[in-house]
Amino acid sequence: MDASSVYPMIGLMSGTSGDGLDLVFTTFRKTEKWDFTLHFGDTIPFPATLQKQLKEAHFLNANDLALLDIKFGRWMGEMVKKTCQNKKIAPLAIASHGHTVFHQPDKSLTLQIGNGWALHAASGLPVINDFRSLDVQLGGQGAPLVPIGDLHLFPEAEFCLNLGGIANISIKEENEILAFDICPFNLLFNHFAQKLGKDFDENGALAKTGNENQRLFNQLESLSYYQRSGAKSLGREDIEQHYFPILEGVGLKPEDILATLTTHYVTRIVACLEGKRGTLMPTGGGAFNRYFISQLERRLPETIRISLPDKSIISLKEALIFAFLGALRLNGENNCLASVTGACKDSCGGLIYGF
Repeated sequence: MDASSVYPMIGLMSGTSGDGLDLVFTTFRKTEKWDFTLHFGDTIPFPATLQKQLKEAHFLNANDLALLDIKFGRWMGEMVKKTCQNKKIAPLAIASHGHTVFHQPDKSLTLQIGNGWALHAASGLPVINDFRSLDVQLGGQGAPLVPIGDLHLFPEAEFCLNLGGIANISIKEENEILAFDICPFNLLFNHFAQKLGKDFDENGALAKTGNENQRLFNQLESLSYYQRSGAKSLGREDIEQHYFPILEGVGLKPEDILATLTTHYVTRIVACLEGKRGTLMPTGGGAFNRYFISQLERRLPETIRISLPDKSIISLKEALIFAFLGALRLNGENNCLASVTGACKDSCGGLIYGF
């Protein structure tokens, strides 16, 4: 096999949940098709100060945001360098999603921080980042980006459901893949679990004790986002503008809000799969929420079967796929699909530092 078709890559993912930095080391190989070996992966907790700064980054002034961009890039680079030394590995490059601060594709704006030069200098490795901007400038949503990995790396699943800070889905049918953000997910679950003194609602235990509220459920279901069809994505701004005013103003106990959100999320996911058949593969932190998965399984049609993958794939699939986006970028292949994002054409996005 030509060495140029083998890509040992580090993938980095910092999601909207703000839990920590997902880091994977994966080798991708291109022959007739792409395949991969996931060597190892881990979630590195953010230092408390950095975590707080990232969660509040959208409130910072321009100078402080620029400084955080460099600080976060340098910290990620240090984590990669430490990992490479401890594991005695020599990746070809790092592919980093960065941390989303603003995502307003209707204004041609998307911003992920984690400065590429700072990451390159601190790690000593080439870096590919900023995977969303090109698609946004081509008229797309810049999201979701994971579906091309679902298409090439997980062909056995007709439906790939990511339950991270935001829930999104890839739907494969008729030699095409469609994908979109469905609804918020852990970004809201975690917020209301924290009001009860928990970092997150482990296994849905808090939601299970709550009572669903029909009025709140109806308000959530009537949000205009759900009336839109085709390519669409949710940003933190949408959630703060449209969801939090409803949820914070309803006057319910946090556990009742969690119970109602559970039913709302299940309803939205089931609606996406109406009339379809095949295997549904959930990943992301929400796939470990046994109560939520049981409620989803109860509501799904008999034609849809849930298949949970290995725990490492559940936890690290997004970081794995961003590593794959980097490999595609280095191989000169498109890594963003217009059928998913609504852009005017497929594209090969990502800025390269240090090659």
